[in-house]
Amino acid sequence: MDVTGDGADLLGRAGALAGMIEEAAPRAESAGELPSDVLDALHDAGLFRMLLPRSLGGLELEPGAYAAVIETIAAADASTAWCLGQGGGCCFAAAYLAPDAAQEVFGDRRAVLAWGPGPGARAVVVPGGFRLSGTWIFASGSHHATWLGGHAAVVDADGTRRGERTLLFPRAAAEFAAVWNVVGLRATGSDSYRVDDLFVPAAFGLLRDRPAERRLDRPLYRFTTNAIYGASFASVAMGVARAMLAALMDLARGKVARAESRTLSESTAVQREVGQAEARLRAGRLLLHDALAQAWREACGEAELIPLDSRIAIRLAATHAIGEATKVADMAYHVAGGTAVFAANPFERRFRDIHAVTQQVQARESHFEAVGRHLMGLPPDSPWL
Repeated sequence: MDVTGDGADLLGRAGALAGMIEEAAPRAESAGELPSDVLDALHDAGLFRMLLPRSLGGLELEPGAYAAVIETIAAADASTAWCLGQGGGCCFAAAYLAPDAAQEVFGDRRAVLAWGPGPGARAVVVPGGFRLSGTWIFASGSHHATWLGGHAAVVDADGTRRGERTLLFPRAAAEFAAVWNVVGLRATGSDSYRVDDLFVPAAFGLLRDRPAERRLDRPLYRFTTNAIYGASFASVAMGVARAMLAALMDLARGKVARAESRTLSESTAVQREVGQAEARLRAGRLLLHDALAQAWREACGEAELIPLDSRIAIRLAATHAIGEATKVADMAYHVAGGTAVFAANPFERRFRDIHAVTQQVQARESHFEAVGRHLMGLPPDSPWL
């Protein structure tokens, strides 16, 4: 897609930061969080505010341009891009809060909201708000977040269920557990956090993806958060795969495998693999950006929420892109041979990172079942649209 305006500016900023982010990636992985110099650069470039409302100093960037920025950062480091993607989806909360509450959460230029799933969390209704208790997991970016969100079942004092809400509270109110000892995406710091009987004022509660709850009716916020997360994390996968393919082509020009007489680049088998990989990445990216562009046109119309057909198209494209990117990464790792297993080379960390991406809910192959059901006229029966 052609990126123009604010999107082109942000894409240029992302490209300018890529070298520094890639150089810092081993240090970030070792620490299990993004280092302060990387965070400073991301904040200075406005990359945590790409999807924040303009009224709060954000850019309300078109999703296709946003996805292109995430992909550019991911080619440098998947964890950094993942944190931006997670924070971008959380920015949608601003459209569902009253202006004063949104200003308190997002007003600081270094504000970042993080959240994760919390099965069993409860919010008891009390005068003026809720008493929140629960534990939430997979909170990517929680180390540098300023606010946290806790999705919970809302109940009366007698236990009667009254629905559900996401409640926002300052990071300092939570107790953290360092559980993120994982194979890939280590620098996301996706630890767990908990609160017990924390009072949260009603103004800091919201229900995402419900047009009736939305306070700011702008085209961007007619997308669902799942559509944004799908586009974000598919772009992470494509950026990682693109970097691995580029590294393989650089390696192939000079590497001669043991007992061979030609460079890898002169091997017809490798040439074929590289050509097919390029097709996979181009096609996956085109499908995703076409789906986002169509949804954006609809969001700029009169629909309260992008139509189900568009949500299905984004889900299909995102799941497909992650799968195709993983195949490219696996090929690059395999063809690179022994070179790929050394941490100092540009394959090993990325290989682990992309296989961490495949374990996230956005990559589930069961999404294709929902797409197939929809195409055959049946309800898609999926909470991820």
